[in-house]
Amino acid sequence: MDSAALQKYLLQLFERHDVELEADEDGWLVTDGDFPAIRAAWHAGAASEPGRLDVDVVLSEERYIEESFAGAGGGDTGCRDALRAFEHDAFHPLLAACWYVTDDRRMRIAAWKIGVRTWDVFIGPFSARGADAASMPTEALASIETALKREALSPELHWVRLVHSHAADGDSRCEALLDNELWTAGTLALASVAWPQAGDYSARCFLLLDVRDY
Repeated sequence: MDSAALQKYLLQLFERHDVELEADEDGWLVTDGDFPAIRAAWHAGAASEPGRLDVDVVLSEERYIEESFAGAGGGDTGCRDALRAFEHDAFHPLLAACWYVTDDRRMRIAAWKIGVRTWDVFIGPFSARGADAASMPTEALASIETALKREALSPELHWVRLVHSHAADGDSRCEALLDNELWTAGTLALASVAWPQAGDYSARCFLLLDVRDY
């Protein structure tokens, strides 16, 4: 799927949620001529490998969110698969935190006390692919919340990507990213959770935190 088709998809997706974006000369979709801005790019996979959809959201001159989604299938089929993953996993938390349009049917909304501030937390579904499409263990998010409460977060928007993968041979790996950077404390928190041990699967969750008071 080329950039023009992806741009059209994003425009229509936001329009369905009453957000009007406009394209600039660099292919970004901007909000009233300013930030936040969003752009997507599709990279087809080689041979039988899945492709990758990159979605970037620019919050300001210095800050931007980078998210990627695998797409199974050749050609546009793979891209559409990745777009479905984006819409299911990350779109609604992004829409709420960056464009202030909230649909609590598509995500969980919580209020966490971190340091001296209260944060609104927009939590996407924990989606799994593979043999064991089990839900996230209930203690996983609690473990991440505890780890975040130990962080000295600056009073601005933050985002977290959580990934757990399990291979049929028993190899299990966890990774947590905070503001696009590897977050060791979050990775250790995920690894402390009792994940399903059967099958070959991967699970991901995306959440954003926005400070409520300053």
